[in-house]
Amino acid sequence: MQLTHTIAIHMSAAILAVAIGPVALWARRGTTQRPRVHRAFGYAWVTLMLVAAVSAIFIRDYRLPNIEGFTPIHLLIPVTLGTLFTAFWFLLRGNINGHRKSMQRLYIGACLVAGAFTLLPGRYLGQLVWGQWLGLL
Repeated sequence: MQLTHTIAIHMSAAILAVAIGPVALWARRGTTQRPRVHRAFGYAWVTLMLVAAVSAIFIRDYRLPNIEGFTPIHLLIPVTLGTLFTAFWFLLRGNINGHRKSMQRLYIGACLVAGAFTLLPGRYLGQLVWGQWLGLL
């Protein structure tokens, strides 16, 4: 696999989502809440997650176990979109706790856990990171 425009868009959105997600979550924690920061970073994070999920539809890998180029990690696309929908549905219903839990779980699952899987040696990003790092030794 090589770096295409789609992969570059997907990777950029995902890396930025990993970086700004904690700010959105942190802004509503503790005794000092920052609703403007939470809302601004939250909307940015949701936008980045939508870009990452939609762009992932167009990334295919025929080397790994797949069905028409879709690998098991592609199952995160409907999970991500469904969780975002559910989180805003909770928010519109006034269920702040449900919204919070949905967003926290999505950050942990789609950003941290899925991000860790992309760093495996057989994956494209894993080859970039570990191949370069191991080449320095």
